[in-house]
Amino acid sequence: MWLDRISGHSTPSSLPQHPDSRSNSPLPRRSSSRLSPYPQNSRPGSARQGSSLSVLLTPSDSTSSLAATARGENSTAFKSSATASRPSDVADPLEVLNGILGKQRNNDTSADLMTPPYKASPIEKPVQLVEEIDFGGLSLDEFVSRKETPRRAASSGVDAQTIQQFEKERDKFQDLHSAITGCDDVSKSVEMYMGDFQTELGAVSAEIESLQTRSIQLNAMLENRRKVEQLLGPAVEEISISPKTVRLISEGPIDENWVKALNEIEARTASIEAKVASSSSAKSVEDVRPLLTDVKKKAVERIRDYLVSQVRALRSPNINAQIIQQQRLVRYKDLYSYISRAHPTLAGEITQAYINTMRWYYLSHFTRYLHALEKIKVYPSDRNEVLGGDPSSQRSAGNMIPGGRAGAAAHDPFSLGRRVDILRSSNHMALSSYLAEEDNSFHGLEVPFRNFNLALVDNVSAEYSFMTEMFSTLTFQEISRKATEIFEPVFSSGQGLTKQLIDNTTDSLGVLLCVRLNQQAAFELQRRKVPVADSYINGINMQLWPKFQKIMDIHCESLKRVGSQTGRSAVSALSLAGGDDLNQSSAPHFLTQRFGQLMHGILALSSEAGDDEPVSHSLSRLASEFDGLLTKLSRIGGDAKRRERFLFNNYSLILTIISDTQGKLATEQRQHLDEMLKGVGKRG
Repeated sequence: MWLDRISGHSTPSSLPQHPDSRSNSPLPRRSSSRLSPYPQNSRPGSARQGSSLSVLLTPSDSTSSLAATARGENSTAFKSSATASRPSDVADPLEVLNGILGKQRNNDTSADLMTPPYKASPIEKPVQLVEEIDFGGLSLDEFVSRKETPRRAASSGVDAQTIQQFEKERDKFQDLHSAITGCDDVSKSVEMYMGDFQTELGAVSAEIESLQTRSIQLNAMLENRRKVEQLLGPAVEEISISPKTVRLISEGPIDENWVKALNEIEARTASIEAKVASSSSAKSVEDVRPLLTDVKKKAVERIRDYLVSQVRALRSPNINAQIIQQQRLVRYKDLYSYISRAHPTLAGEITQAYINTMRWYYLSHFTRYLHALEKIKVYPSDRNEVLGGDPSSQRSAGNMIPGGRAGAAAHDPFSLGRRVDILRSSNHMALSSYLAEEDNSFHGLEVPFRNFNLALVDNVSAEYSFMTEMFSTLTFQEISRKATEIFEPVFSSGQGLTKQLIDNTTDSLGVLLCVRLNQQAAFELQRRKVPVADSYINGINMQLWPKFQKIMDIHCESLKRVGSQTGRSAVSALSLAGGDDLNQSSAPHFLTQRFGQLMHGILALSSEAGDDEPVSHSLSRLASEFDGLLTKLSRIGGDAKRRERFLFNNYSLILTIISDTQGKLATEQRQHLDEMLKGVGKRG
């Protein structure tokens, strides 16, 4: 039966059980609530189930409940006290109670609890369990003897009906018992689970507390580490070098990142050297210093290899030096700055290697360019192309020059013409070698002179600009000396070209044009702030000005020679006068046309000339010689009136030719001619 399982839990193991008794129900009953010395809510949740089944319980359940209540922990004490106090003629209450409940005591127990002369007769079990028994203030014996038979007779019908109903619904009660048993098992498992959960929850709580304590410790450690890092971080940063930087310096390609790593190494070096120099040097600084020295040596070695390879590339055939300079050297100019500080001797050797290489580079290129310029056809020069020269001899000599005057028939050495446009040209690009070699036309000597100097100025400016940017650790005087050393052979070539152009010429206008071109080159170099070619410019001036003065002296000597011939040979005087009858001719002499054109050219090229130039002195000498020649020519035959007309016409022609010139020197010459005309008028 399902009540047997509950009896094992509710009946104490120390008390014997009657064989006919039934196990106690797990549900408390209100009929036993007043008899039991224990709390009614001994099992949680059982009050609600007991109220629903109290009507259907059998009398045996009530008996078992009372028996279970009677077997409490204090039953022995209760029995001893009752036996000691009751009279001898009074029955044992416990036996009376067992008789009411209808239970039989075991033989072992009866021997201990009942007196020998008393023997309780077996009492029939009640057929109905009364929920509440009202004793009415009577004792148990009185209560049992009072109206016992009528009650049982009255309730016999109800008990029979209850038993029949119970028998019919036995299966339902069995199912209910099984459900309650399952619920009890589930409750036990839930109870065990909740117990385990409580245990685990306690463990988790302990772990949480441990983690919280650990977290507090870690936060404190982190805060301490931050404070220490704030103090030690900058100091460690000043002397530490990342492995990435060291690996990049040792093995990485030389590019912008490599330069950044090099700058970082240099900054760390400066910081460490400063700490070593101070009195508060740490042990860590001494440990890092040898490693840093090795990294610096490796950096110097790689910079040396890189710079030497670039200098060697400049010697490659058909290489453009400016590409290597701008993209491979200036781009990484910090490399040279670093090596000049880390290893000055090596930096000096690399600089000298670069100077020697560029010296060869520019000399080879300008030598080829000079060969191309030499193929430009320059107007041939003749010693008779002077003011006092014989035109007939010039024409005969020109025919003897191979391809000479025949190809340059339009050239007039005494007229400036469009040659002055070379000074006003906005094209500052030098003629290429290819165009120079393919040009078949004739030019003045100023054309090859200008193109060579344009190329020289451009290359000197570019090279000087590169050197000031690349070799920034050097002073400007040192850079200028080294750039001059590079272009020294080229300067010599330029001076040789100038000497070749003006050596045998009597083209005073061409030489003066070269002087003005040389001055333009000097102004351009000053504007670009390139002092490298100053010595070259001065050397060219030292060649051109003496040559110009020499040519002017040749003109003066030729006029003197003509003047000396007028008094000795009438034929010569007639040829100079340009007619057969000097008495009838007062037209300007053809030498006047030459002189006027030459003076116009000189004045046009000297519009901005200063007082320190030798042009004024040379031109004054030439004008004086020509005035003397005109005076001598005017005295050949004829009367005074013809002579005055002759002089007036010649001076008027000269004044007309130079009337559009500007400048101080032109004003002086016009004033001189005006005075000469006024003097001729007064004499008239």
